[in-house]
Amino acid sequence: MKKSTILLAGGVIGLLAALLVKFGNPVNMGICVACFYRDIAGALGLHRAEVVQYIRPEIIGFILGAFIIALINKEFKATGGSSPLIRFIMGFFVMIGALVFLGCPLRMILRLANGDLNALIGLFGYVFGIWVGIQFIKKGFSLGRSYKQAKVNGYIMPLIALALLIFLVLQPGFIFFSESGPGSMRAPLALSLIAGLVVGVIVQRGRICTVGGFRDAILIRDYHLLTGLIGIFVFALLGNLILNPASFKIGFVEQPIAHNDFVWNFLGMTLAGLGSVLLGGCPLRQTILAAEGNTDSAVTVLGLITGAAFAHNFGTAASGAGVPVNGQIAVVVGLVVLLGVAGIIVSQKADVKKKEGAVLGQ
Repeated sequence: MKKSTILLAGGVIGLLAALLVKFGNPVNMGICVACFYRDIAGALGLHRAEVVQYIRPEIIGFILGAFIIALINKEFKATGGSSPLIRFIMGFFVMIGALVFLGCPLRMILRLANGDLNALIGLFGYVFGIWVGIQFIKKGFSLGRSYKQAKVNGYIMPLIALALLIFLVLQPGFIFFSESGPGSMRAPLALSLIAGLVVGVIVQRGRICTVGGFRDAILIRDYHLLTGLIGIFVFALLGNLILNPASFKIGFVEQPIAHNDFVWNFLGMTLAGLGSVLLGGCPLRQTILAAEGNTDSAVTVLGLITGAAFAHNFGTAASGAGVPVNGQIAVVVGLVVLLGVAGIIVSQKADVKKKEGAVLGQ
């Protein structure tokens, strides 16, 4: 896409987020990939936090929209085999960081577009985490190449999305739905599904990615993807001012589904940024890649869902009251693990180059 086109594409996402809030989604959470996966994990009984349980149609739409448009454009390819277990662990810790901040990178932008200045602290942390990850990339960090796989592997994620849609429509007894709290705040199913389909198509075609935008700007001075993020912010801001003026509030305190602990807002998003740049994409981008047949991204999504379940089962997720001690410990552990893994991979690659150089020298 041209810069003007990707700006408008991001704008559509921002407007849809404001529209979803207008029709029932939580304020400052028109779209939040981390929160929505957390709700789905709760709906499936993977955690029992009763206020965050709902099969979010937006996630289903992201997957099916990206899958359909990838098929149409012959971009659907089943690939995988690029350090899947490491990707699972990284996805797990990206979710831990996001739920300490209380939102994915996309929600960070949307929170800022509705006046929540805590998201600005999160943005600084996110960019810092990306910058740290870039230092490893410059030294040769890579999770390895992916390989072509049987097409059936690529169909698994879309089939899971269809199964979730069936559960959402039929509402069998083993699926949980919140009766209060954020999980009970939802736009109509049809609107949410359509919005998800549109976003899935836009992100698949435009390659919009929050981590990609900042990574490319820092690493190669390419601001193409960053333009899409600017579009999301500007149009979400305008949408909120027009559609949700009563909820628009500039400040740090009394923001919906947020806390103003600066240190952990920063560090939570540092963890999310570091993990996302090492993975090669933010949670939204990983979801779209999984829909295109990338099984490595599908494993990452499973890591995100597992991280969401862990966060609420073991009390690491933040709330409006702040970040629990378990959450603080989990963020520190996550930073140590990701830095350690990245450091080991870079070190191993350096050793291989030295050995190759020694052989050539002989």
